[in-house]
Amino acid sequence: MNNPIDICCAYLYIISRYGYPPPVEDTVSHIREMAGLGFSSIELEGIGKKNIEYLFKHKNTIKEALEQYGCKVPILCLVLPQLGADLDAAGEAECLELFEMGCETARFFGAEGVLDNGPLLPLQYPANMPVMRHYSGSEIDSLRPLSASRWERYWEELADRYRSVCAIAARYGLDYHLHPCEGSLTPSTDSFLFFAEAVGAPNLMFNLDTANQFLIRENLPLSVIRLAHRVKYIHISDNTGQQAGHLPPGSGNINWKIFFSVLREVGFNGRLAIDVGGAETQIEDLDAAYLETAQWLRQQWSSDLSVKL
Repeated sequence: MNNPIDICCAYLYIISRYGYPPPVEDTVSHIREMAGLGFSSIELEGIGKKNIEYLFKHKNTIKEALEQYGCKVPILCLVLPQLGADLDAAGEAECLELFEMGCETARFFGAEGVLDNGPLLPLQYPANMPVMRHYSGSEIDSLRPLSASRWERYWEELADRYRSVCAIAARYGLDYHLHPCEGSLTPSTDSFLFFAEAVGAPNLMFNLDTANQFLIRENLPLSVIRLAHRVKYIHISDNTGQQAGHLPPGSGNINWKIFFSVLREVGFNGRLAIDVGGAETQIEDLDAAYLETAQWLRQQWSSDLSVKL
């Protein structure tokens, strides 16, 4: 832990301001807004087919904007919930093609990794199911799973597909981070490790999300220890443990002193992203929340190490 920690502005800042998904056509404006807060390390996100194709088509313009505003994109989020679906050969080929397009874009931006939610639960989703940040509630609970006789084959096909996805990412020199969310197969440390063992890819990483993990009663310091070799990127926000929310640190019940102590113990030298906000979280001054969290992160880190925006 001798390297300066890199504080990133997560894309949830833009989502909180403009809804989900925010208009991808405004990506250059989004870069300008995050840079205007003082961040030089930012997330961008391609949410679904249309947005991934837009980022690829306009990658030169977007890279010029990144250079103009002095920003880098260490992690590009590629949201493809279809990857976890029970797909036929044509559907799988389309998903892999879109994922590779996203990886090519990420590499062009100089990213170190790409990120998506973990594979969704294999339920019988309606054809018009919207892409969501979290898949929960009565609408999800009312859906039937795939047939019991299909499970073993589905699991084998899923692991093989994600093995292919990780191989694509590796060809572009990228890690592939899975973000834990409600309604996915990998919302917890145990479930991710089980899935990672089935996939068997060294560049498959876990995007520890402190608020989401705390909500499901995970012991965050223990998760850091168990996932130490699989965590390079952490989303930082607080949670009360009672309901979904991405609060500024100190507004919830996470024991941050122990959390950062264990990060130091395992020698974490990855990136921290401020992931505050979302429609489920009431924050009066979003800009202040991000700036104050950045300052707070500086204070949490060891005083003899530099921390930069």
